[in-house]
Amino acid sequence: MPSFRQLSVISALLVLTVFGLFSCSGGRGPSGQGGEVHLQGAGATFPNVLYQKWISDYGKLHTNIKIDYQSIGSGAGIKQIQQRTVDFGASDAPMKDEDLQKAPGPILHIPTVLGAVVLTYNLPGIKDSLRFSPDVIADIFLGKLKKWNDARIKADNLNANLPDSDIVVVHRSESSGTSAVFTDYLSKVSPEWKEKVGAGVSPAWPVGIGGKGNEGVTGQIKNTPNTIGYVELAYAVQNGLPVASIKNQAGQFVQPTLDAVTGAAREALATTPDDLRVSITNASGKDAYPISSYTYILVYKEQGDPAKGKALVDFLWWGIHDGQSYAKDLSYAPLPSEIVQRAEGKINSITSGGKSLR
Repeated sequence: MPSFRQLSVISALLVLTVFGLFSCSGGRGPSGQGGEVHLQGAGATFPNVLYQKWISDYGKLHTNIKIDYQSIGSGAGIKQIQQRTVDFGASDAPMKDEDLQKAPGPILHIPTVLGAVVLTYNLPGIKDSLRFSPDVIADIFLGKLKKWNDARIKADNLNANLPDSDIVVVHRSESSGTSAVFTDYLSKVSPEWKEKVGAGVSPAWPVGIGGKGNEGVTGQIKNTPNTIGYVELAYAVQNGLPVASIKNQAGQFVQPTLDAVTGAAREALATTPDDLRVSITNASGKDAYPISSYTYILVYKEQGDPAKGKALVDFLWWGIHDGQSYAKDLSYAPLPSEIVQRAEGKINSITSGGKSLR
């Protein structure tokens, strides 16, 4: 019969063995519950309305996953993912080759949803949708068209009682993916814009006042008469601001409907590269809205922390599938099925320690 001392040793070893097994499992049960995983993201304001809804509802389904997303602009999101101070970044504008090369490892672009950059304005007494031609938009933001009742604006809006007031341009004040989408469009439709300003997240605006984030630009326009600016569609809708119809490449004035945004994406499917970094502004289809864009979540292909990596992969997978059902109610367009399939491949390629996380 074992002595009391031997029984004590055996008992201690059993406790240590059980504790070790529990520790190796990360303190979780068979379904991964029981231990919290925290994910931090930052970047684009463009999809923030949708991402906050995703995070809220996903958190109710997976109470052990805590996700925080800071809406600070695409440029800041790119910088933070490069520096690995966040678990995922977000940007409307795809990262440039030189930005990808500065990162310590390969970064994947996961398209999450489509949206429209819209022209919105505050003109007392005018509630109807105005119409703008591409050259007029460029010249307003170049500062060449200064009055609301300019003959070129009136030519597209014969029935509107446009005031003899100065046009006040509102633009983003920080590094912005929404700005990159808007200036990408202007660079395609205006040779003068392309030469003098160009496309990018932080253009040198010729005129105007700045607002931080889509939220800031929306607030400036809502509170300041005679203003015009560009924001993601959801922000104009939520604030009851009018949105303009824009003449597209086919010569049709098009409202930023979700179908028109999807139409722009479909025009580019055949030419969308393997890495999914693509511009869909100024699409050629007659029903396509010309300032449409994907927005992306940016993640490292190789994840250092397997628990975080697994949680991130599962969230992304949910977002491009179940999460798409939230898009239309929040004024975003769901991903085309072809892009969902290609995004699946990107998510499936994410690894930790060389092992797939799916």
